[in-house]
Amino acid sequence: MENDDVDMHAADNNEAVMVSELDDMKKRLKEMEDEAAALREMQAKVEKEMGSVQDPATSSASQANREEVDSRSIFVGNVDYSCTPEEVQQHFQSCGTVNRVTIRTDKFGQPKGYAYVEFLEVDAVQEALSLNESELHGRQLKVTAKRTNIPGMKQYRPRRSNPYMAFRGRTPYAPPFAYSPYGYGKVPRFRMPMRYSPYY
Repeated sequence: MENDDVDMHAADNNEAVMVSELDDMKKRLKEMEDEAAALREMQAKVEKEMGSVQDPATSSASQANREEVDSRSIFVGNVDYSCTPEEVQQHFQSCGTVNRVTIRTDKFGQPKGYAYVEFLEVDAVQEALSLNESELHGRQLKVTAKRTNIPGMKQYRPRRSNPYMAFRGRTPYAPPFAYSPYGYGKVPRFRMPMRYSPYY
């Protein structure tokens, strides 16, 4: 009898433990479903924003706007590394009203040695081109009109050959002699006879 009571208590305890574990699992499942729903909602929101950004009408309008800005801009090369945007602006102030000066930098913040100058008027670009090979900080500037980059239209530049490397061009596959009697890759060797043979 006592053994039956002990077994009943153990079974009750096991059932209670299993019910609590089941409740925990249901609770975790509910949390995971809520999290997945929130993620789906965020993803839909991002896709909606990306779709509006990549709308063809919007992208063509932004491309036209970029071309218009580039028609008022110039590229300035060989800019001294210690040069500030204010000094570049002062240098090109005589050409027209400077809207913005951008000196490009690398990922460490060091100047790359070139800049872009954007004017308010299109006519100022022709004036600025006359300042080509003028000096700033003792360096001759290279001034050209800024060109518009078209996304996905990278100019193809073939690889230059290295004179220090041996030529490693691929030789086309040439099959051996058709039905070679000597086997694959074997070439007959013709030797001069060592002594006189009447059979040749």
